Amino acid sequence: MSIYLYILVMALTTYLIRALPLTIFRGRIKNRFVRSFLAYVPCACLAAMTFPAILYATDSVVSGAIGLVAAIGLAFWGKSLVTVAACSCLAVYLTELALRFL
Repeated sequence: MSIYLYILVMALTTYLIRALPLTIFRGRIKNRFVRSFLAYVPCACLAAMTFPAILYATDSVVSGAIGLVAAIGLAFWGKSLVTVAACSCLAVYLTELALRFL
């Protein structure tokens, strides 16, 4: 019986998170600070979810960090998403190979 209560509470919580902003903010938000804050929320949430996964998805934190540095560097120089992903995966793979021989 308690599992159904948990599911109901989770459903209500999820619904309220989505419904309250629609009911509270009916018009356009005119405050520049609030608008800029809300513009960066998706990026901050994505970074908070992705960053730990990048470091701990490999056998070693070192190889994850090297892949992260490679991805940031390539993205900074304006490479495409496919190039950044492929090169960072290659950097992680080569680091993992090097760490096995050490």
